[in-house]
Amino acid sequence: MDAQGRGRADDVDPADQWVLNPRTGEYELRLSPSAPQSPVPGPRRATPDSPREVPPQRRRRPAPEEPVPGRRGRRPEKKKSKGKRVLLWTGGTMAFVVLVAGVGGYVYLKHLEGNVSTTDVGTAGSSSFKKDEAFNILIIGTDKRTGAGNEGYGDKGSVGHADTNILLHVSKDRSNATALSIPRDLIVDIPECETTQEDGTKKVIQGSSGVRFNQSLGDLGRDAGCTMRTVKETTGIKPDHFMMADFNAVKTLTTAVDGVDVCVEHAVDDPKSHLKLPAGESRVEGEQALAFVRTRHAFGNEGDLDRIKVQQQFLGSLMRKMSSSDTLTSPTKLVKLAEAATNALTVDKAIGKVGTLKDMALELKKVPTKNITFTTVPVIDNPAEKVKATVVVNEAKGPQVFDMIKNDISFTEVKQKKKKESAAVAARLKGEKSEPSEVRVRVMNGGAPAGSAQQELAYLQTDAGVAKSENAGNAPAEIAKTTLEYSPDQADQARALAEILGLSGAAMKPGESVTNSQGLPTMTLTLGGDFRGAGVKLDSASVKKPDLDTESTADQKLCAS
Repeated sequence: MDAQGRGRADDVDPADQWVLNPRTGEYELRLSPSAPQSPVPGPRRATPDSPREVPPQRRRRPAPEEPVPGRRGRRPEKKKSKGKRVLLWTGGTMAFVVLVAGVGGYVYLKHLEGNVSTTDVGTAGSSSFKKDEAFNILIIGTDKRTGAGNEGYGDKGSVGHADTNILLHVSKDRSNATALSIPRDLIVDIPECETTQEDGTKKVIQGSSGVRFNQSLGDLGRDAGCTMRTVKETTGIKPDHFMMADFNAVKTLTTAVDGVDVCVEHAVDDPKSHLKLPAGESRVEGEQALAFVRTRHAFGNEGDLDRIKVQQQFLGSLMRKMSSSDTLTSPTKLVKLAEAATNALTVDKAIGKVGTLKDMALELKKVPTKNITFTTVPVIDNPAEKVKATVVVNEAKGPQVFDMIKNDISFTEVKQKKKKESAAVAARLKGEKSEPSEVRVRVMNGGAPAGSAQQELAYLQTDAGVAKSENAGNAPAEIAKTTLEYSPDQADQARALAEILGLSGAAMKPGESVTNSQGLPTMTLTLGGDFRGAGVKLDSASVKKPDLDTESTADQKLCAS
C-alpha cells in the first residue's frame, strides 16, 4: 500500500461513517456503494490479491478529530478465553453496557464482540440472558497490575484478587436497580468450585472458611465463577453473569468523554497515588481519574470502606456523563467509548455474544439514574480481631438488605403503573371492612419463593392483627399474580385484607369459601409470582429498609470527604 493511499483513508472522519437511522434510533455504518463493507469502522486491510478500495470522502473537515482508538487496518482477532484476564475497576463494564445500545449496528457490534474475552463459569451463573426477568451482574475489579503506567496501583506480583466488587441488581420491571458493593476485607466462607482450565479440562478447587472475600478470585487458581459462588454463599443472591475490566478502562473511558466531574470537600495531595485536587469540583480523566478511584489515603479513615464510597460517587458521575446529550449525540465519542470498554472487558460465555450484549444494554438503559441505588453490604468490625483489619456481615441489617434484592424490592420510591380496572372490578374494594381480628383466611404458596406462605402468615398474625389465619401449604398450581378467593358473605373481610396487603380489585376473586382446620368458612389467599416478601404491599415497589451507613443514587452529585 502506498503512502498516498494510506493518507486519503485516514483523513475520513470516523463520525462521517455513522448515520442515525430515524426508524431505529441507532447509528449505522454507511459507506459509499463502491466501498467494501468492513467489519470495523474505517478501511479494510489490503492484500496482494485484493487491493483496498478507498471510499470517497463525503466531506473534509479542517481539523479531523482524533482517530478511533483500538486496532485499525486489520481484522480483529478473537481473544482466548482466559480466566487470568481480569478487571480492576468497575466503570469500564458499566460504561460498556450503556454504550453498546447507543452505538448500534450489527456489523460494528460483531467487531466489539471480537474485542471481548470470555470465561466459562459453568453452573455458577445463568445459561442465558432473559429480557423479561430481573437479573444480577457481578462486577469484579482486581489488584493485578496490567498495562504501562500502573505500577503504583495494586499489589506487586498479585495473581489478581477480587479487590473491588459490585453486585448490580436490575429489577424485573426496569424501574430501578441496586448496586451493592462487597468489601474485599469481608470475612466469608468460599465454597468448593469447579473451574475450566486453559486446555478445556475441569479442576475442582477446595473451599476455604473464614477468609477475606478477595481470596475468592486468584488464590489456588480460582476464577470469576468461584467469586460468583462466594457471593451466593454470603448473601443468598445468585449472580446471573459477571463482568471484569482493567485499570486502563478508567483512563481510556474518562478521556473519551472529555473527563468526569468529581467533588472533594477538602484539597487533596496524596503522594502515594499522586492525586492532587483543589477543594470543590474538578474534572478528572486518564491517569488522574485512575488515581481518584484508587487512592486510600485521601479520604475518611483511609480504609477500604471509605474508598468504596468514593468509587460509588465516581461511578454515578460517569453514568451521568455517559447518558448526557453531549455523549449520546456524538458518534465519535460513542465509538471511542465502546472500543475502550470492550478491549478491557471479560464476561461469562452466556453473555459473550453480540446479540446478548446488545439486549442487556437496552434493558439497563431503561432504568432512570434517580432509581439506581449505590449501597454497601452492612458490616461491623471483626470481633475476633484485636487489631481491626477485617469486617463481618452486620446480622442486624445485612439479611434485610439481601432479602430486598432477592425479592426485587427497590431501595427508592418507585411509582407503580396501574392498569385501569372496570367499574365492576374496582367496586370490589368499595364498602364496609371488617376489623382485622375478624378476618379469617388461609395462606397458600402458588409460585412465591419457598417458605413465603409461613413468612406472610407470621406477618399477618404478629403485625397485622389477623389472628384467624393459617398456613395451607402449596397451591395445586403456580400462578403469576396473587389472588384472594372469598364468598359473597365474606366481602367485608376480603376488603379488609385487601387493604392490608395492597391487593387490586382484579386480585379479588368472588366465589366460594372453603373450610379451615376448625371447620369454619375461610377465604383463600394464594401467593403468586408477584409476591415480594412478608409485609410488602403488592401495590408498592419499595419497603422500609434498615438505616444504612452508605447509600446514594446515581443522580446525586456528592463530595468525597
